[in-house]
Amino acid sequence: MIKSGIFHPQLLRVLGEIRHKDLLVIGDAGLPVPKGVERIDLGWKQGSPGYLEVLEEIAKVLVIESATFAEECHEYSPEFHAKALKLLPEGAPVTYVPHTRLKEISADAKAIILTGEFTPYTNIVITAGCAY
Repeated sequence: MIKSGIFHPQLLRVLGEIRHKDLLVIGDAGLPVPKGVERIDLGWKQGSPGYLEVLEEIAKVLVIESATFAEECHEYSPEFHAKALKLLPEGAPVTYVPHTRLKEISADAKAIILTGEFTPYTNIVITAGCAY
């Protein structure tokens, strides 16, 4: 039995399969999942698990090359966004796109992790980096 860290079997499998340049999305409870993209639904009630909690754990184990957020996060969830930025590796490039574009980009993701987050525009597209 795993004694600490992530132990959700589906999430562990997906994290182990991600390679350089693969996309992984962490989304709020309402983010749609395009057909063909694997859905990892962690949410079980409003606010649990939270978006930041999930991002924090993913950032501990995944090499993050860059991140993409919805432009709307600045207006609708600026405090959450500031906290999310602090969880990313120092110097990782960050881009912003309209939320409609973020949803289009998510169609190319290896998987979308849904949280129980009800704060609007708390979604991130992570581009995986290489450990060497």
